[in-house]
Amino acid sequence: MDLKCIFGLVIIVSRISLSFTQNVNVVIQGSKSVAEIDDNFVCATLDWWPTEKCNYNQCPWGKAGLLNLDLKKKVLINAIKAFNSLRIKVGGSLQDQVVYGVGEVKNCPNFMKKEGSLFGFSQGCLPVERWDELNNYFNQTGVKVTFGLNALLGRNESQSEKGLWVGDWNSQNARNLMKYTISRGYKVDSYEFGNQLSGAGMGARVEAEQYGKDVIVLKNMVKELHPDPKTQPKVLGPSGFYDEKWFNSLLKVSVQEVVDRVTHHIYNLGPGDDLNLITKIQDPSGVFNIVNKFKPQSGAWVSESGGALQGGAKDVSPTFADGFWYFDQLGIASTYNHKVFCRQTLIGGNYALLDTTTFIPNPDYYGALLWHRLMGSIVLAVTQESNPNLRVYAHCAKKKLGISIIFINLSNDSTFDVTLSSYEHRRRNLRPTDAAKPKFEFRSHLNREEYHLTALGGNIQGQIVLLNDVPMVLTDTFDIPAMDPKLVNASTPISVAAHSIVYVTIRDFHAPVCV
Repeated sequence: MDLKCIFGLVIIVSRISLSFTQNVNVVIQGSKSVAEIDDNFVCATLDWWPTEKCNYNQCPWGKAGLLNLDLKKKVLINAIKAFNSLRIKVGGSLQDQVVYGVGEVKNCPNFMKKEGSLFGFSQGCLPVERWDELNNYFNQTGVKVTFGLNALLGRNESQSEKGLWVGDWNSQNARNLMKYTISRGYKVDSYEFGNQLSGAGMGARVEAEQYGKDVIVLKNMVKELHPDPKTQPKVLGPSGFYDEKWFNSLLKVSVQEVVDRVTHHIYNLGPGDDLNLITKIQDPSGVFNIVNKFKPQSGAWVSESGGALQGGAKDVSPTFADGFWYFDQLGIASTYNHKVFCRQTLIGGNYALLDTTTFIPNPDYYGALLWHRLMGSIVLAVTQESNPNLRVYAHCAKKKLGISIIFINLSNDSTFDVTLSSYEHRRRNLRPTDAAKPKFEFRSHLNREEYHLTALGGNIQGQIVLLNDVPMVLTDTFDIPAMDPKLVNASTPISVAAHSIVYVTIRDFHAPVCV
């Protein structure tokens, strides 16, 4: 298996079969953490793509781009508010063609289709009035903002090497945007420098040494304009696909507290028109190893991941089946000490959390909301009997004592009855012969809280998700429906049905690191 690939998944295609039950023992070590994620680990993106963006003989973006999205839609407002602080990353492929309508920029044109230009579009502009509207919306909904900056401004494409952009970054337009943002009291949590310019790039690339030199300019500018370290936005980069040599070179140049978080993108399911999309397999180790070598104090972010490239796959990305990929990615990313995972997109394309036309949440939205509400920042070690169809990830419970666990059953014909055990390095009153196997079956005294996500009628390529057998449907006032757990007798095994995703919170699980 290619270790340069980032994340892995097996999705078993649904077929008619008799169901049977397997008993599984899962061991959770609660005495120490293996990683730590941000409280705003779950993140979604808003992209620049105009309506005219098309792939695979379809145009799935509609009016979901940053410049034409209807910010007054009540369902959109309520969907974000439900998170009680969702991180949103503003950016995407066209961000390195965006100028900002502040300062000396008077002419502010829209993106237009233009043959021969990057991604087939001309340079576009963010009008200051739209920036005001976006920030008012972010403030109204409690969004934590990461903004992707244009890192190609001032550069030109090399005459001798196609796709390579050379020259120093012109920072003046970004400076003017930041000064305007500060003057209006708008809050930006972090700035990400450029989009997919690392390694071979996507459409355009910049050499690592040049990128590192320019990101130092950005960091110094942020420090100058935000002198208070407590309110100073973080600087992120390079926001591209992982290339070991390129990332090595960048971090050697900018290791001295310049890049606050190392960001990369993942589209490990390949193109959206791949007929074998539902069976892709890859691996999670590359970026983690590089970051741990050069900047172990920072941690990495997945700042964009939609599974399938170029808008996603219309018959998979917006369906229940996509959750087998998405929630496994959240689990793996958190285990590998990634602080944030940004889903491409909140709205727009086929891979959105919200339907691009109706704004109604797709199945992955509800699972993402449960992760945000239940899974705390401390990640615990989990081991289980070797069964590749059952994925298990455990964290300290969010804001409360105990632990929260997510189970992902990729099998279409097996239910797993899970018994939990705890693991401690030492325990009093053990006989010497017991010390080599410090594993103890967990006995709870309280009811546990369970959230079972399943597909309506068992159709994993449908767009209706059930929570504890109740369809998740918006209320008459376009609010997100209640997502209450069912309370289960803790003396019974945890039943994880075929093709289901289950969250479980146990308040009295003995996990010292969670206290």
